Amino acid sequence: MISTGRLRRHRPPYGGRRETLLLSPVILTVLIAGLAFATPREIAFSRLLPAAPALAAAMWPVVPTILLGAFCLLVMVGLSLVYMDLGTPYTAAAIVAVTLVAAYTSRLRLQREETLFQVRLVADAAQKVLLRPLPCRIKDVDIESLYLAAQEQARIGGDFYEVADTPYGVRLLIGDVRGKGLSAVGAASAVINCFRENAYDQPDLRGIIHRLETSIGRYSVAILDPDQPEHFATALIAEIPYGGGEVRIVNCGHPPPLLVRGGQVRVLEPTVPSPPLNLATLLGDEYHVDTTSFAAGDQILLYTDGVTETRDRTGSFFPLPEWMRQVGPAPPRELLDRLHRDLLHYGGGRLDDDVAAVAVRCRPPGAGQGSA
Repeated sequence: MISTGRLRRHRPPYGGRRETLLLSPVILTVLIAGLAFATPREIAFSRLLPAAPALAAAMWPVVPTILLGAFCLLVMVGLSLVYMDLGTPYTAAAIVAVTLVAAYTSRLRLQREETLFQVRLVADAAQKVLLRPLPCRIKDVDIESLYLAAQEQARIGGDFYEVADTPYGVRLLIGDVRGKGLSAVGAASAVINCFRENAYDQPDLRGIIHRLETSIGRYSVAILDPDQPEHFATALIAEIPYGGGEVRIVNCGHPPPLLVRGGQVRVLEPTVPSPPLNLATLLGDEYHVDTTSFAAGDQILLYTDGVTETRDRTGSFFPLPEWMRQVGPAPPRELLDRLHRDLLHYGGGRLDDDVAAVAVRCRPPGAGQGSA
């Protein structure tokens, strides 16, 4: 997908088992032939030969599947020369029939795989639009991002993030649409596109939030989903003024970010809770802006609840603040790489929810491009 390791999918390790799996029809054929030649005629292992082309249909193209069936037929003919009364005509007919069916099945499988490949190309393109690569640096702010899908087949989901280089400073968005499926993806797209338009024009963060609220509300009304008639999303917007030494945050029901300063980790809980997007009519439309100092060397981790809700075998949640304290000061890319590895390890190699995270670090003014 996207290079530099920023947008990732959880893939199961295959190792060297793939080659063994592809050779399994040949191995099965040799095993059956060897047993048929080495055992008495009464056992009749030769009757298992049709299983080889049937197995090949699940992983081989059409022509190799037919060739394997022809080889099995030759093996059967050879066995009939050594052992008489093996029921060769019946077994040979079974091999021919199974091989023809296997070849047709292989052709259908290849057609489905090609269709799935094209669909994934479209999904990958959609994901690059929805979660496009973030810049590594804007002025004196280092930025890195991470996205992990809970399922390997997933390409896009309800978690989202974005960053904008605006006249008011670096503005960051992270959020999570409640729900699954294409409707959740559409709601996330509506929020991101609205942010991309308004982050440059709205002087106040509250103005951006009101626009996001309106956007997801319109989307929820326009898209009729019987499984989820209304969409809402948690979201967090952070603004880092250029040279201001502070960060302004509006937290709309989202997990609180973590601030790392001098080896100490602080959870930036909102002083006054703000309602999630599209719930203003129920909870009110008052949005509170918190301001926190953000000096050179400080780092903030923004994340979705897929991080903190990752469970181990005992059902315990991932202890993110404690993990941050153990990791200590680390560059944003290294921090997210370690988070990626440790989340998969903590969850036993699988994730129950999508994960999105953005790490930002304030650099000293005029710091060299190659410094970490």
